[in-house]
Amino acid sequence: MKTRAEAFAGLTVAQTTPFKNDEVDYDVLRQQVEFLVQSGVTCISPCGTTGESPTLSHEEHEKVIAVVIEQVAGRVKVMPGTGSNSTREALRLTNRAAKYGADALLIVAPYYNKPTQDGMYEHFRILAESTELPICVYNIPGRTGRNIEPDTIRRLAEIPNIAMVKEATGSLDQCSQITTTTDLTVLSGDDSLTLPMMSVGAKGVVSVVGNILPKDMISLMNAYQAGRMEEAFEWHKKLFGLCRKMLGLSTNPIPIKAAMKMLGRDSGELRMPMTPLDAADEQKLCQALADYGLNV
Repeated sequence: MKTRAEAFAGLTVAQTTPFKNDEVDYDVLRQQVEFLVQSGVTCISPCGTTGESPTLSHEEHEKVIAVVIEQVAGRVKVMPGTGSNSTREALRLTNRAAKYGADALLIVAPYYNKPTQDGMYEHFRILAESTELPICVYNIPGRTGRNIEPDTIRRLAEIPNIAMVKEATGSLDQCSQITTTTDLTVLSGDDSLTLPMMSVGAKGVVSVVGNILPKDMISLMNAYQAGRMEEAFEWHKKLFGLCRKMLGLSTNPIPIKAAMKMLGRDSGELRMPMTPLDAADEQKLCQALADYGLNV
């Protein structure tokens, strides 16, 4: 079934934000953008959960978005995170990202203050009416403290430029409720659920592991879309263990930052209150990368 934002089907990478001495390392950020563009991703999503957006200053948040858009130079799509638990702040970030040339906007459900479902609806309605860009509703109740219920998603789907849902509830049932009752483009918010979610109508993934293995994630989705189910499942089996390590060893983006350091692609530096893996978990991650076939 054709969905509302087919242009965003495939691999969106939830990009990390590289740091050096507690400052954003814009040179490495540009290098990471080039790696993803050359790998053939559909879209890059800076300043989300994986990009440590809660600890970026307003100025850093805006500059990261601007630098990524400038470096991409129209070669792939850019969907920056512009959400906040303050509607006013989300509105400011949304308008700035649109001004810089974003292709779409990833907007997380308001966190911490736990609005009602009506409050959720009004938050996204106000943001959607402020821009012509397509909006991806980012539903991750494990982080925000409140699920955006399927009935609310259906209400939001009546707004023309609410176009996508990043579905990170971990529930295939909720994913199915969205794909069978709306024409929204659903993207998995969990790497390990990419294939299962595509089997019930999702069109791709906003991926963490895509920071290091974009071509493999693309191969999984291409095989599924071409009807090569056995091949798709082989990719799922290969990726599953590593994806689970990325989720299970510690809070995202701690493991992916450690993996990128091991692969020589990042300093691995995190911004407080995020702290590095301990020695035992670092060894587990190193072994998982080696078992996958990566040189660490």
